[in-house]
Amino acid sequence: VQLQASGGGLVQPGGSLRLSCVASGFTLESFFTIIWFRQAPGKEREAVSCNSGIDGRTWDADSVKGRFAISRDNAENTVYLQMNSLKPEDTATYYCTAERMGECPNDWQRMSYWGRGTQVTVSS
Repeated sequence: VQLQASGGGLVQPGGSLRLSCVASGFTLESFFTIIWFRQAPGKEREAVSCNSGIDGRTWDADSVKGRFAISRDNAENTVYLQMNSLKPEDTATYYCTAERMGECPNDWQRMSYWGRGTQVTVSS
């Protein structure tokens, strides 16, 4: 039972990336709340975007609002994070997490399902 994030890489400021997160060992039913977290070196882990398994709404941190968008394809058991207009301060390791009927957003300690992160580096 795990989540596997992918799609990270090196991108120039202003560029775009789409992260994917595939669940294995379980099905990402619509009642799962999905949260993307990120952690930069020397900084605390922070929630970036989430999709609520309770009411279907989405939430984005102020730092990424209007630039990032979370989406999910339950048929493919996959969650996405579209990241546009990337900035150097978006550089971090990004993790996808899931929790049955979890709050959106939520503390990372409350998320039951985690996966290995994917590194995003925004630099010229």
